[in-house]
Amino acid sequence: MGIIQTQTIKGTIYSYLGIAIGFVITALLFPRILSTGEIGLLKLLVSFSIIFAQLASLGFLNVINRLFPYFRDKSSGHNGLLFIALAVTVAGFILSVSGLELLKPLLISNNADNSSLFVEYLNYLIPLILFTSFFNLFDSYIKALFDAVIGTVLKELVQRIFILAVIVMYYFSFFGFEMFVLLYTAALSFPTIILLMILIMKGEFKVQLPNWTLLKKFRKEITDLCIYGILIGFGGIAIIQIDSILVNKYLGLSLTGIYATNFFFATIILIPSRPLIKIATTILAEAWKRNDLKEIRMIYQKSSINQALIGILLFIGIWVNIDSIYMIIPREFEVGKWVIFFIGLANVFDMATGINAVIIQTSPKFKINTLITFIFLFLIVILNILFIPWLGITGAGIASFISVIVTNSIRYFYLKYKYRLSPFHPKLLWIVLISGIAFFAAYVIPRFDNYIFDVIIRSSVCGGVFMGLILTFHISDEVNAMYKNLIKYIRF
Repeated sequence: MGIIQTQTIKGTIYSYLGIAIGFVITALLFPRILSTGEIGLLKLLVSFSIIFAQLASLGFLNVINRLFPYFRDKSSGHNGLLFIALAVTVAGFILSVSGLELLKPLLISNNADNSSLFVEYLNYLIPLILFTSFFNLFDSYIKALFDAVIGTVLKELVQRIFILAVIVMYYFSFFGFEMFVLLYTAALSFPTIILLMILIMKGEFKVQLPNWTLLKKFRKEITDLCIYGILIGFGGIAIIQIDSILVNKYLGLSLTGIYATNFFFATIILIPSRPLIKIATTILAEAWKRNDLKEIRMIYQKSSINQALIGILLFIGIWVNIDSIYMIIPREFEVGKWVIFFIGLANVFDMATGINAVIIQTSPKFKINTLITFIFLFLIVILNILFIPWLGITGAGIASFISVIVTNSIRYFYLKYKYRLSPFHPKLLWIVLISGIAFFAAYVIPRFDNYIFDVIIRSSVCGGVFMGLILTFHISDEVNAMYKNLIKYIRF
């Protein structure tokens, strides 16, 4: 767990620095500077570009994640794997943009009334698809080289710094909204250029012809991984972005902006899992190569305990301060209060069930993940179609919650049945009990008129009680070890 723990901690630190900047952007500046419709536009541009960029990969990211250990050889440019990846991504980008052009009349007709602003800026999707596609490629490649942190730094921190600069300049009227969208697009694209430069400086951007003998050996597996990678990649991204698209379809761009802002608070809970998943993918691929089920089981259980610990702490910390959140952002966003609750609870359950999707995806039975992903996609589309017209944006949150519970349960029972792997440990019950105590301790504090002071006091009590009990009962070896190292550092 050494490299996983180290890179997860580093990635989480950088992610939360990015979240701090993201909070300033999403919670403080966007609602006060942009209209809800303009916020919805930015969300839709990102959502569609991520979906089309995932299609542009043609599933080859799946090949890098799973087969890189077999190609690993720096002297030969890792047997030309980057050459193939670049060629596939270029071809995929051309196909993806062609698909966008074919769908453009449909996108225009569907958004002409409720989301005319999106129609006006539709062409901005092309550069976003291009740079997102190559960022995904370079990030997967450098992650396979056991560096899962740099992509997180660029996407979670550096990108947000650029966006912050752009929104501040827009606020002070350095330019109009059209230039703001252009520079916002540039801010989203710039991390790709930086990541390319880092690969070049590391001596890892070697575009050499592939080892045809090795390619022939893995031809069938590469084909299968690409086919299933396209399916699971599209399904996975669609799952993440489909709620915003359907909210826009049924409720319009303004409520999409409100949904996106509330969704931001719920996604704070998932931040620690992102660097963990990135580095664990590489480590698990190596473990499956050795058929080391003991290491896989250990990673699975530790990921469950540590993710549940931080996920539940963040969830109760957000929910105990929920009323103060709507003192920070404009009151018109309060209609999305229960979006935070249901999406947040879904994220907690996702983290508590461990990195089950990554284990299945890197296993010899990776194809089953495609079926599970499409069950997830089917559920979330149907439930959103049913719930959004009935319950508004809260319905989108409930749809996500139910879908996450069902699909993670399927993954759990599959790994339990097939490999006798389970993430659950009795300590999880202790975490739930401790979280209840911490939440109650913070909830019963009388509310202060100064909402900033109220957030500080309530969060301090909640976090202090929670972490105090976690350390006292030694719930997580990693957390206790980090605490001891911190105490030694302070005393030194």
